[in-house]
Amino acid sequence: MIHNLLITGAAGYIGGSVLADFVGRSSDSAIGKANISAIVRREEQIERLQKLGITVICVDLLDEVAIHDIVQSHKIDTIVHLASSHDARIASFLIKALGRRGQDTSTETHFIHASGTTAFAPEAGWPLDITQDTSDIYRTEKKIASDNVIRLTDITVIEEGKANGVATYIVVIPSVYGTGSGEFHTLSIALPMFVRASVKDQRVCRYNKSGKPGAAHISDIVTFYGLLVEKILENKPVPKNENGYYFAVAHKILSQQLMQQIAERLYDLGLVTEPTTYLWPSDETAGASLGLPPQIAHLMGTHSTELVPVKPYELGWKPQWTEEKLFLNLGQEIRDIMELDSATT
Repeated sequence: MIHNLLITGAAGYIGGSVLADFVGRSSDSAIGKANISAIVRREEQIERLQKLGITVICVDLLDEVAIHDIVQSHKIDTIVHLASSHDARIASFLIKALGRRGQDTSTETHFIHASGTTAFAPEAGWPLDITQDTSDIYRTEKKIASDNVIRLTDITVIEEGKANGVATYIVVIPSVYGTGSGEFHTLSIALPMFVRASVKDQRVCRYNKSGKPGAAHISDIVTFYGLLVEKILENKPVPKNENGYYFAVAHKILSQQLMQQIAERLYDLGLVTEPTTYLWPSDETAGASLGLPPQIAHLMGTHSTELVPVKPYELGWKPQWTEEKLFLNLGQEIRDIMELDSATT
């Protein structure tokens, strides 16, 4: 069976990198055989992605009628949703459209959603000290969802999937670093943000509390998506629905150690005045420097997540990057950030 695959967020950092990997696959793989369509937000992004030999659609993902028509007209059976982890409406519209498609054709449809590890941090109200992706995460999310938009979206994915007969999978993505391979946005969010703020302020600041978030290089995230989607398209048995959480966490990062490493590398490059770190005087100062609301800046700089990935490794995932490898390559990472920033200004 030739599958029809739709990727949202195809012009983004992760979505663009996943798309680049998928279109480069050989025709003897399930992904390589699939007909790939991609959704973008702006008309000017269409032509550049069409050169990859795929169908490119510009649409407002909050237009439920348009989403339904796209899924029907392009005969989509699998969606890799990388456009938003925190808007339950978008996930609902996409899943409902897949459900209708599955009912009309009597075929199984699949929805792969990207969630985020910050929803599983104690600072965000997560109640468990250590969480494996084999545990009953859905029940815990359902119990404490509160107003956390990422958790609420996860719940919507599972419940809409059950209601519409769509198999769902939730990939929980950590802090991602490294240069992406997509056509447009090739920089991650967190590391470039800290680098830019440090260069602007001429010094590197950190919080007194050291976080320990999960992390992964973009290439390892792309590899995991390839493994998961390939098995789904090959109709291999993989955990789904309430059991379909996947922690794509390759390693942890000690945030204070990372900021010290950034200070030393920026000093070597002549971009800050000292190879040392300073404490943020307040959340408001940190937020103003990073361009974030104060509470978000605090969460980014201090949160920890004790997430234990099991299912990705059971699928055969072998991440190549570690914290040590990141620190060894941090100088090049920073140079890439500065060069790409210069090219876009």
